[in-house]
Amino acid sequence: MVSRKHQTNSFSGPIVAVAVGGIAIGLAVMIVAVSIVTGFKKEITSKVVGFGSHLQIVNYDNNTSYETLPITMNQDWLEKVKNLDGVKSINKFIVKAGILKTEDNLQGVVFKGIDMDYNWQFFRQYMVAGDTLVINDTAKSNNVVISQYIAEALDLKTGDSFAAYFIQDPPRMRKFVVAGIYNTQLEDLDKIFVFVDIKHLRKLNDWQDDQITGFEIQVEDFSNLLEYDKEVTRIVGNNFSPDGSMLKVRSIQEDYPGIFDWLSLLDINVWVILILMVSVAGFNMVSGLLVIILERVNMIGILKSMGAENLRIEKIFIYVAGFLIGRGLLIGNVIGIGLCLVQMYTGAITLDPESYYVATVPINLDVFHILILNAGTMLVTIFMMTLPSMIISRISPADSIRFN
Repeated sequence: MVSRKHQTNSFSGPIVAVAVGGIAIGLAVMIVAVSIVTGFKKEITSKVVGFGSHLQIVNYDNNTSYETLPITMNQDWLEKVKNLDGVKSINKFIVKAGILKTEDNLQGVVFKGIDMDYNWQFFRQYMVAGDTLVINDTAKSNNVVISQYIAEALDLKTGDSFAAYFIQDPPRMRKFVVAGIYNTQLEDLDKIFVFVDIKHLRKLNDWQDDQITGFEIQVEDFSNLLEYDKEVTRIVGNNFSPDGSMLKVRSIQEDYPGIFDWLSLLDINVWVILILMVSVAGFNMVSGLLVIILERVNMIGILKSMGAENLRIEKIFIYVAGFLIGRGLLIGNVIGIGLCLVQMYTGAITLDPESYYVATVPINLDVFHILILNAGTMLVTIFMMTLPSMIISRISPADSIRFN
């Protein structure tokens, strides 16, 4: 009924071909759209988390600046949090605002003091020059890691030294050497953070050897961040440190709500695309099936005259529609997955990093997403096919045979 020869020799052939093509293009667009949006969310989320981790445990104060109140790093609950399922790592940190100065330029930054337990895995993939910091538990290291944005603004390269000024009472100055330069393309954060040995900031703040700004926690699954937040808060929240300070847990989504709200808006765009594409594909198949039924009115009349029930005849046309939909899905998968693979391995489509935080369109090709899209498209279009197939029950055998 739907062979290539039949499509060539019947007036329904071009219409059926358009319907199959509509399904193929619709599925390809859906695969590409979902892959791009999930790719954006995954890439940008990983960059934001790379700077601030998933969760932070800090002093429970109302201070929103980078001049924080300390907590002690000797906490009774620390082992409990480390042993939670899904917790990858915990590291200590101190943050402090400062000003970088060279002979011709100034740049306001935030120094992030890190210790030996800091995980450099994220930044190693974005290093454009030099290397990450090597920190030991004895002497302070004067090396720092800065972003390419800061390096270009101050005309610095690896091995160069510069002065850093800290506005406090009394004001203080330190000399640092550029050990490495990174570029995550997340400009809002690249232009802020400078990584330094935690011992420098502890000394500048006149803190004790066991005092820090807080702890950063890395977890395995970002999608369960709320659950991790609740569990850590249950262990840590509303507790007092040995020094009398109260602690709070905050997630990366609380620290950067603007970025995550923007990423959430992308989901709305995807749903609009999915609904439009499935609707267009469904209506294309409805039109195609109606034409096939019209072309086969005589056959339907003969089958009815031989005693075939309406439901059995309707099933025949539903099977035909399913075959055509399957063909469209196969073609759509080849096109959609092919385009995604080309972008993944070539980065052919580029973007402005200042606006999109990435240099090329990111792709997240997930097998589960592809299966869901295929299954959803098949089910919705098959369901829509039941409506035109009901026309068969209205066809009279006598009139249909004369129609031919």
